[in-house]
Amino acid sequence: MSLWRPDPTFYPSPKMAMAAPPEKLAYVAMLNANGHKRPDALGVVDVDPASSGYGRLVGQLDMPNTGDELHHFGWNACSASLCPYAPHPHIERRYLIVPGINSSRIHIVDTKPDPKKPQIVKVIEPETLAKRTGYASPHTIHCGPEGIYTSALGATNGDGPGGIFVMDHDSFDILGKWELDRGPQYLAYDFWWHLGYDTVVTSEWGTPNMVQHGLNPEILLKGGYGHKLHVWDLRKRRHLQELDLGAEYQMALELRPAHDPTRAYGFLGVVVSLKDLSASIWVWHRDDGKWGVKKIIEIPAEPADPEKLPPLLQGFKAVPPLISDINLSLDDRFLYISCWGTGEFLQYDVSDPFHPKKTGSLHLGGIVRHAAHPRAPKTELNGGPQMVELSRDGKRIYFTNSLYSPWDAQFYPEGVRSWMVKVDAKPEGGMELDPNFFLESSDLRLHQVRLEGGDTSSDSYCYS
Repeated sequence: MSLWRPDPTFYPSPKMAMAAPPEKLAYVAMLNANGHKRPDALGVVDVDPASSGYGRLVGQLDMPNTGDELHHFGWNACSASLCPYAPHPHIERRYLIVPGINSSRIHIVDTKPDPKKPQIVKVIEPETLAKRTGYASPHTIHCGPEGIYTSALGATNGDGPGGIFVMDHDSFDILGKWELDRGPQYLAYDFWWHLGYDTVVTSEWGTPNMVQHGLNPEILLKGGYGHKLHVWDLRKRRHLQELDLGAEYQMALELRPAHDPTRAYGFLGVVVSLKDLSASIWVWHRDDGKWGVKKIIEIPAEPADPEKLPPLLQGFKAVPPLISDINLSLDDRFLYISCWGTGEFLQYDVSDPFHPKKTGSLHLGGIVRHAAHPRAPKTELNGGPQMVELSRDGKRIYFTNSLYSPWDAQFYPEGVRSWMVKVDAKPEGGMELDPNFFLESSDLRLHQVRLEGGDTSSDSYCYS
């Protein structure tokens, strides 16, 4: 009888995961947003500095249909499978679950036997998703102890409520809607958990009808986009608490909980304030059995000549930072913030989560700045730091510059010329762009990035 062993890319704790071998490949969602009648794709990027293909696309898997708008994909399994109550401790990190936010189609992609030549092994059609859950517009994938969790922006008619559904680790069948009692929750976006506290936290953006045609100024100015966090009982699947930031703070999006399962806090990125167009970072935390939330970082808008702004912003005479993604190193020390509007990429030391210290900043692209990359210092770039992913050891950071095609068109009406870059992070704080890594894509726009073997936002852990 052969001996079953856990996948070697699974680690009981974030500390052990930080000692994992460096990644050699990255997978990136590539979106057909430039008017060509062709499907989206999943790209394979060489991220091994010792390789002759370093910083280049070395593989590409085209989707079977057009119009998907691939979004936040993820692994089928991860270190959460080592939790003591996990029913699937011997599955492997092999498949990428790749949803289309526009089509509501979900692709199951096998990265073996050749990681440079991934293959589609199953497609879940939107009709199946609707029948099993009533949801549409799948958005974010997280691998959990009992299965694959996926958030959805709304219902099949394009309105709400949005929520979470669960897929089987092995068969990839959709098991059903996760919530047993959603309480007042209606809008959905991101979700994460504190496995050590049996707690789920969810955030808010808008329903498909509110976002799929771009940012709606009427909804925005009325404070109609998401501005709340919701706290849930993970095991009982019931809503526990609502944390309202106030309608001034529009689009409470990305969630990054502490990786150490003994720590009951996490970070939230808020896109824009109606008061002054600033963006902000908040920390949610547990105190005496209840959860609270507090603003800890504010990033101001930058004054700008209206003639250099897209029509949507000309009346404001300023560029909003537009925090579109955040990420947290596995040691819970450094928080990274993408400011898609101003083109700034920020690093903060959040060892003390209530008193963050700014430790690094660089610029690339931006609505007005158009900052260049050192590989091509005379070439102005647009788009800005957007989806960001970190290596497990925290030394390498990758980010891309496309957000969501209808929103790209509003803030960068000249058309986003897409790119992916790498940043080297210093152990004591600080960072710099790798001049040898600059992947450009003129036809397909680059979005979400996942690293072979796992990355800082792929896994959750049950041990510290």
